[in-house]
Amino acid sequence: MSNGNINGIAPNAKRLLWAGFAAILAAGVGFAIRGGILANWGAEFGFTSTELGAINGSGFTGFCFGIIIGGVLADKVGYGKVVVAAFLFHVLSAFVTFFAVPTMAHQTAYQFLYWGTFIFAIANGTLEGVANPLVATLFPQNRTHYLNILHASWPAGLVIGGLAGAYLGENLHWHWKTQLALFLIPTVGYGIMFFGQTFPKSEASEKGLSLGEMLKDVGILGALVICFLLALFFSNALGLPSGVAYGLAGVLLILVAVITKFSVGAWLLFVLFVTHALVGAVELGTDGWIQNITGHILSPSEGKILFVFTSALMFCLRFSAGFIEKTLKLSPVGLLTVCAMLACLGLNLVSGVNTFVGAMLALAVYALGKTFFWPTMLAVASDRFPRTGAVAISIMGGIGMMSAGLIGSAGLGYAKDRFAGEALQASNPAAYAQYQAATPSSFLFFKEGRGLDGKKLGEATGVPEASRTPEQKSVAEANLIGDRHTLKADSFIPATMAVIYLLVLLYFKATGGYKVVHIEPSPAGNKPSPKAPVLS
Repeated sequence: MSNGNINGIAPNAKRLLWAGFAAILAAGVGFAIRGGILANWGAEFGFTSTELGAINGSGFTGFCFGIIIGGVLADKVGYGKVVVAAFLFHVLSAFVTFFAVPTMAHQTAYQFLYWGTFIFAIANGTLEGVANPLVATLFPQNRTHYLNILHASWPAGLVIGGLAGAYLGENLHWHWKTQLALFLIPTVGYGIMFFGQTFPKSEASEKGLSLGEMLKDVGILGALVICFLLALFFSNALGLPSGVAYGLAGVLLILVAVITKFSVGAWLLFVLFVTHALVGAVELGTDGWIQNITGHILSPSEGKILFVFTSALMFCLRFSAGFIEKTLKLSPVGLLTVCAMLACLGLNLVSGVNTFVGAMLALAVYALGKTFFWPTMLAVASDRFPRTGAVAISIMGGIGMMSAGLIGSAGLGYAKDRFAGEALQASNPAAYAQYQAATPSSFLFFKEGRGLDGKKLGEATGVPEASRTPEQKSVAEANLIGDRHTLKADSFIPATMAVIYLLVLLYFKATGGYKVVHIEPSPAGNKPSPKAPVLS
């Protein structure tokens, strides 16, 4: 391959790949440690599972703003400036989070933790807004393979953060603030690796396409997906009235329509956007809760070990994406179809485990399923819609993260509350009256449920099993039932994804098979027509 152009690899391609790897690694470390200290926050501040889910979910919603803004600005202001902004956001997030102390009012502590996590997510999203289009541009002939390598850094960060949390928290009893500060180490690392580097532009930017032309394939259909999620954010996170929230989202939809000259958009990209919302909900939403849930089913230390095991397996598998594609002769969509089936099976298996070995086997199936979702989806969007440049895959990443926060993490928190509360109410009404949360839990259009008070639950389950009172045993058993039912409900998401992928796979088979699309120069010269880029 030649160097320095869109068809080849730039001289500093490998350094930029590993700088992006380090950036997403920092995000993974912070995410894993936050997942491990959810129980600390629940016990220290008395949060319900729904409140913890909302805090954890802000770690995804903030990402949406970072990746979309970062993706749009990357080619305009320069990748280097975007990286500097992300670095500053990472540092700011630590300071905001560390302001939370137990002596604060409940709601004040909640706000510090929520917005500290939100700012952390903005930094992560901004970095991925750089890394995804950068790698897709640097390795245009093998995007699935290299995007999976880039995103192997996420489970690597989960392994490091998970191990640090398990050892430092369980053995050395480090305070949660000290544990969380560890993510600043890889943050400094990616800053050094990006420093002084030159960056290529995306294929669309290289060909001279305007933002409006890049957005044409997104169009009104694609904008509907992101605007719906933004309306949920305005309503749920900012507390705006529903009418105002949907009104703001409508204004953004009209803006996109005007910019694209009322382009409807590509139906396939719309389907990919909707499906990636499901990817975010099942992969990252579940990741945010899985060590908490398995920790309840088995023990907290075993839950953290299982989380590290799953993440390590993902790390190894993502380096093998290209090999698996070629060996099994699967297209990227075929790979996604198989993965969705495995993820559905894995979650159902995990919901029924009782032993550590059984949990390892069940989680291995789940990990094999979820491993290739995110990077392969980005590769498909990049392969099929090159004229969208960095914009479409940045929007796709934002949709996945926004969905993980507003639907995945929050939804699982609601499910845990509802199922655990219903189980305790049925088995021991007297205990339920004592342990129920002060406020009900709600989620989208589902009926309200009242979960268990986080502080009281922590006191009941913190007692050794042999020393628990009959009431405490009822509470622990109800909490366990809630966890198992939550995982079963979660499995419906990858089941839906499998159906969608299968339909897309059949579409490609009926139209000549999956092919990579490139922007070709117009007959008049080296630049494509600004009105109608020629696609091969």
